[in-house]
Amino acid sequence: MPEPATSHHISSAVIVTIPARAAEVLSALARMENVEIRGHSDGKIVVIIEGTSTGMLGEALSRISILDGVIAANMVFEHVETEEMESHDGRIDAA
Repeated sequence: MPEPATSHHISSAVIVTIPARAAEVLSALARMENVEIRGHSDGKIVVIIEGTSTGMLGEALSRISILDGVIAANMVFEHVETEEMESHDGRIDAA
């Protein structure tokens, strides 16, 4: 029986901060696993969040939304890639 396919989830999110607290939020985001800061300006921050499930992305977004200085954190886009897994008999199965 083939092993289950693994999936990789990638999401972008926009975070709106109190402008005076943006540096503090940027610092906290930089320390988070699976979160990459892609840009920021005028209290708005764009991040990429990666994980193995939609739930993992949602959990990261929830952690971001409760940071001091964050007004809103909204997921903009999610993409899922599924890797093909090789079965024990050498065949390749796609999910």
